[in-house]
Amino acid sequence: MSLIVPKIYEDDYLLVLSKPAGFLTLPDRYDRQAPNLKNYLEKKYQEIFIVHRLDKDTSGAIIFAKDSETHKLLNQQFEQNLITKIYHVVVSGVIVDDEVKIDIPITQDYRKPGRSKPSATGKDSLTVLRVLERFRNTTLVECNLVTGRHHQIRVHCSAIGHPLLVDEFYGRSDAFFLSSIKRKYNFKKDEVERPLISRVTMHSYSVNFQHPVTNERMYFTAEYPKDFEALIKMLRKYNKISV
Repeated sequence: MSLIVPKIYEDDYLLVLSKPAGFLTLPDRYDRQAPNLKNYLEKKYQEIFIVHRLDKDTSGAIIFAKDSETHKLLNQQFEQNLITKIYHVVVSGVIVDDEVKIDIPITQDYRKPGRSKPSATGKDSLTVLRVLERFRNTTLVECNLVTGRHHQIRVHCSAIGHPLLVDEFYGRSDAFFLSSIKRKYNFKKDEVERPLISRVTMHSYSVNFQHPVTNERMYFTAEYPKDFEALIKMLRKYNKISV
């Protein structure tokens, strides 16, 4: 699979990209050849510094530093919660309230390697949800990731009864099909329906931070990739709420 990564912004100190879904941020410890952004960028820049990560199947805006000092300064902003990261997420069910603050501690789930879970003894975790659009049985929400715990949005949405529409770890499905919302979906003979989207329904929509050198306030957005855009389009067409 070839790696094409849209560039959102670049200067002498940092780089903002729109990560494609299906690619790692860092090399896999077991499969060093798996496509990842760090190896991809090092071919061009020789040295690149990871400021934050996105899960393999999450698309969207991600920041990299070009030198150690910029990396340190950006990490300080993350540690002090001075960088605003906004995600757009499609969840199952209709969220009634326009805004929901989810303040539920999260810890590692030792029974299920690679996963996290809500726990009273976990680390403080805060996600603020704001409804962007409601459909008949799904909701498009904006998530302000105030803290940055492992799988935080996925765990928090599941904890309040609205897991991501597609999430094989914390939700109910590993893919979403048009036939589930389109009435009288006509299958052709011997047709195997392809999913509209077969990865977590989450996109890193924007990042907002202070430039570590110029002190200018920076705001960048990442356009929806084709699968996420197609999902929203079909929900608007076939899953809209009847008035």
